[in-house]
Amino acid sequence: MPPTVEPNSVFLNIPYDSRFQSLYLAYIVGLTELGLTPKATLAIPGGITRLDRIFELIQSCGYSVHDLSRVELDRTPPATPRFNMPLELGLTIAWAKLHPALHTWFVCESVNRRAQKSISDLNGTDFNIHDGTPEGVMRELANIFVRRVGRATVPQMMRSYRALIRMLPTLKSNSGSKDVFTARMFIELIAAASAIRDEINMP
Repeated sequence: MPPTVEPNSVFLNIPYDSRFQSLYLAYIVGLTELGLTPKATLAIPGGITRLDRIFELIQSCGYSVHDLSRVELDRTPPATPRFNMPLELGLTIAWAKLHPALHTWFVCESVNRRAQKSISDLNGTDFNIHDGTPEGVMRELANIFVRRVGRATVPQMMRSYRALIRMLPTLKSNSGSKDVFTARMFIELIAAASAIRDEINMP
């Protein structure tokens, strides 16, 4: 039996590395500003059942956002493409095909038409092109979730994003983390983004 679906949760399928940090933070802030809850695999414990737990996480979310902007050869020999994001997208598509009423997925990229070339089976899919910038991520999230009641504007999202950036040193110190890509920091970032939203944007 699949887990209970949380309709306002969003499975966030993104790379975890320093070059993606600004967009990672933008996704967390943008989704939080829209009244949604980001979920990510970095919060899943390791072990032999990791793939099963990833699939369960996908099944538990009403939405998913898959960023394919970093599906590329890494810099560490041997040169290897990064397949985690396409793999998790494939799992998601299969789940949504079987249960279309339970899950809706979206694909983001930084370069127009690149994903159609690398994964030609997705031709006909509408891609959200964020241009590799935090403001672009906010813009595309606003487009993706345009039907949400009380949706935040892009300027509101960017104000909250800048506030979260200013809080990063304190959040890292409090969590004992050297970077943002840890399970503890993920939880702390969501909590901080929620607090910023309520403080900055509430009348």
